[in-house]
Amino acid sequence: MAGNSRLQNLLGSPYKVGLGGEGILRTEGRGKEAQRMLAAAYESGIRYYDSAPAYAGSERYLGLFWKEHPEWVKETFQASKSAKRDAHGAAGDLARTLSLIGRDHIGLWQIHDVRDSRDIRRLEASDGALRAFYDARETGIVRGIGVTGHHDPAILLHAVSSWDVDSVLLPVSPIETALGGFSDRVIPAARERGIGVIGMKVLGAGSYISPESGLSPESLIRFALSQDVDLVIS
Repeated sequence: MAGNSRLQNLLGSPYKVGLGGEGILRTEGRGKEAQRMLAAAYESGIRYYDSAPAYAGSERYLGLFWKEHPEWVKETFQASKSAKRDAHGAAGDLARTLSLIGRDHIGLWQIHDVRDSRDIRRLEASDGALRAFYDARETGIVRGIGVTGHHDPAILLHAVSSWDVDSVLLPVSPIETALGGFSDRVIPAARERGIGVIGMKVLGAGSYISPESGLSPESLIRFALSQDVDLVIS
């Protein structure tokens, strides 16, 4: 269960809801709006912050925010990702992430958006990015490593069954539960190995929200939290 996962050991606190890197964070040139949103998130109790190089100005916005509020850094858990499939490219992403965010390490570094068997082959190659992720964790630059995906449950199932990762980030919603794959195959396989589970796409980028059907943002988040997850990001 969630309380015994490797991710919870990293978090060290029972976070349940975190902030993803989408929305206003996935923009450029809207720094003031991003800072207001980040401040509101912190003041609302959010302590888990996700990001990625692919999310436009997200890492830069976060770095400016932590620079403005250095006293909050120790209270927060920072995650990011790399979509590079080779070790050299992934290591470069990590160096850039640390520079932009303004930290000497991050809590969780995730292999971003694993989609197909070609991704698997490239990641697992002798010069593949998987090695860079293992090395970063071993040296302590990152405390934990994870994998993310939302396209093919079979691909993510391979990752959680074969790789030495601490977490998996995957879609969690009533729609995904009805479709099957992520919730009934990937999550149980991850739990068997003590891998933490983070839910994403909880609101379906807003497309799942339907007040006339009783699907409010709150009800969708509550649904996600009722599943076998460590936390959800939105």
